[in-house]
Amino acid sequence: MEAPWGFSEERFQAACRELSQPAPAAGGAWQLLAETMGIGIYRLCDEQSGLYEYKIFGGLADCPPELLADVYMDLDYRKQWDQYVKELSEKIYDGKRIIYWEVKYPFPLSNRDYVYLRERRDMEVDGQKIWVMLAKSVSLPQCPEKPGIIRVNSYVQSLVLASDGKTGSKVYMYYFDNPGGMIPSWLINWAAKSGVPAFLKDLQKACLNYCKKT
Repeated sequence: MEAPWGFSEERFQAACRELSQPAPAAGGAWQLLAETMGIGIYRLCDEQSGLYEYKIFGGLADCPPELLADVYMDLDYRKQWDQYVKELSEKIYDGKRIIYWEVKYPFPLSNRDYVYLRERRDMEVDGQKIWVMLAKSVSLPQCPEKPGIIRVNSYVQSLVLASDGKTGSKVYMYYFDNPGGMIPSWLINWAAKSGVPAFLKDLQKACLNYCKKT
């Protein structure tokens, strides 16, 4: 049983296992949505909600996994390279680091915001070093909803990284959120097919610039 204020050991181990799994087979429940930049994006429809879960498999060249993990965890730096960040901050509530994140949405849609818990572990599995980052939404009375912004109450993300044996990273990502409100299906499809590769490309570029920054 996972506590609401943390992630179980099994959750981290399960994320590690996903990295070593082959990408979903054609004709299975997971549908290949797009392939670009050496990244495959797969989705699975939840029949009850009509929403999609996403899995991303692939690699990022010239981005070592430890550097990639550092860049991903650096919220102040993300505000410099992620054009969709409206507000991003971390505060401590009840001894836990909680992140507030407001995302810009295109007009006339309302912006979305997230309140979530995130944890990173640098693990070793069968002699291989693996970096695992888990995130999930939480509900806090200290972070009430704001007028004009739609709160995303269902958000789960996993990012797992390992060396590709060269100078880059092997990458696995799982992502689900329920953005709420009425969002046209074309925008959801665009976000998955174009937004995810664009984010990874920006992340890759941010890694290269991070080397110069540090």
